[in-house]
Amino acid sequence: MKHSYGPLPLHRLDRGIRYARPKQQLPRRITAGDPALSVMTDLCQVAAVTTELSTPLSKGLDIMVKRGVRILLVVDADDNILGLVTSRDIDGEKIDRILAKAGCTREDLLVSDIMTLRTKLEVLMMEDILSARVGDIIATLRQVNRQHALVLDIDPETEIPAVRGIFSLSEIGLRLGLNISPSRQPTTYAELEKAGVVL
Repeated sequence: MKHSYGPLPLHRLDRGIRYARPKQQLPRRITAGDPALSVMTDLCQVAAVTTELSTPLSKGLDIMVKRGVRILLVVDADDNILGLVTSRDIDGEKIDRILAKAGCTREDLLVSDIMTLRTKLEVLMMEDILSARVGDIIATLRQVNRQHALVLDIDPETEIPAVRGIFSLSEIGLRLGLNISPSRQPTTYAELEKAGVVL
């Protein structure tokens, strides 16, 4: 059967049009007993938000705000991960220490000045995540006093390790209906027990 093909109508692109970004479809509410994968940002489904070493810190914060994230992967020209920077780094005591030591202003700082270097990062392995629960992720992040955790997996096409996912304690808390801090004090054990988290 022969088909007749014709051109489609073309239209002008109006000013102020933006592009679509992938969105991870996750259930709104979770429990501590749900699979850990249900709260992992899967970088195979959601594009990672990255920046470079030479990015001014103010621009890094602007990227976070515009993209609605609290973590940026710092990469080189070949997309190799050099480290990461979090909103906690930017808003925390780390900046004050650096400014006092370097004698410069906040406007002078680059992402490279405050990022956590790759060599200091500890990651979770995807093979452990597959059998883990949300409560396990909370316990892990609270134990190491961190807001985020990266998940390493083996890319099946290349058989090379790659960061596959990101866990965010604030995202988990939001979906549990709790304000969970990495440190133990702000979230009471009673609140965690009520949410089904036993640490």
